[in-house]
Amino acid sequence: MQTPLLAAGPKSSIWSSPRDMIFASLSKFRIFPRKSSSGGPDVTTPSSASSASSSSQQQMKKSPNSAGENTSKSEMKTTFDDEIDMKYRLFKQFDAVQDDSDHHYKFSKIKWLFPLQPTKDWVRWIQHEWKILENDLPETIYVRTYEDRMDILRAVIVGPAGTPYHDGLFFFDIFFPPTYPQKPPEVYYRSGGLRINPNLYDCGKVCLSLLNTWSGKDWEKWIPYKSSMLQVLVSIQALVLNAKPFFNEPAHAEIKITPDVERRSLIYNQRVFVLSCKTMLYLVRHPPKHFEDFVAGHFRKHGDTILKACHAYMNGVQVGCTISQGINEVVEDSKNFSLTFRTSLKLLSKDLLKEFTGKGADSSEFLALDEVK
Repeated sequence: MQTPLLAAGPKSSIWSSPRDMIFASLSKFRIFPRKSSSGGPDVTTPSSASSASSSSQQQMKKSPNSAGENTSKSEMKTTFDDEIDMKYRLFKQFDAVQDDSDHHYKFSKIKWLFPLQPTKDWVRWIQHEWKILENDLPETIYVRTYEDRMDILRAVIVGPAGTPYHDGLFFFDIFFPPTYPQKPPEVYYRSGGLRINPNLYDCGKVCLSLLNTWSGKDWEKWIPYKSSMLQVLVSIQALVLNAKPFFNEPAHAEIKITPDVERRSLIYNQRVFVLSCKTMLYLVRHPPKHFEDFVAGHFRKHGDTILKACHAYMNGVQVGCTISQGINEVVEDSKNFSLTFRTSLKLLSKDLLKEFTGKGADSSEFLALDEVK
């Protein structure tokens, strides 16, 4: 299959090709916002909401009395909250963006690995990956490709329910080397300096058999032209961000399960949840580029559940149980819950409450508790 990128001729490169070449290639997979019949943006895009918001705020300024000013402030907050929610709902699971300035592989070695242009096989396979991701992504994984860089993408995985990672967001930067798909992609975890899992290092390294960064049986490793980027993302979500990450540690994988080992696993989950909360706090304050609307909307929607989990865990509920379905897993042995865990979670929950409330989360229940204290 011939592509616009290759049509540029032998002297072109992935760096010198005009952006519209990549745009044309990406457009085949329908990943750009729809246009209205008039040629402008679709009426459902955030720009319409911005205009409505500006108009609404101008009307608010006309209110001269203090009661009117209070009403205006309330209306402005409602408008702000609605805008966050709207942008979150419109956030596409798979889309193309331009600015790669905060991407880990911005200065990747591809500049000299591709001195002229990528091979036809490489381009064809990257486009094949795009199509799979566009059509088959699970609801809890979101991806952004880059118009000027076919060799990189960014993904965010929502932490699975029933694990110490629930409701958290975990970002990964991906690089497709020129040997792809003979060799697996390179994956970097945006850790913020925190090691939340034996397979996810604080330096960003991701240990996974599928990436050939960890040992495993042949069928667990990368298989050229059969393994896919989607498979990598789903494997991280299911196999790495699991309910008992303590056993991801090689030394613990074959360990005999005893009450003491289970206790150590529970304590490890507490530590992981604290680190996950720190990650949430960092992300809500410093969201990665092109995911600002998603991060704000996600924590606006799930902030109440996260805060309920914090309070439940501080009161003896086992970390990772599904809070939204009722709390029924209280750990009887209070020694499993250290003072350090409760203290850390108490401090973090206050900071999270402030940030989630700022994004419009329904935190009235916890604000009242905070005021009483």
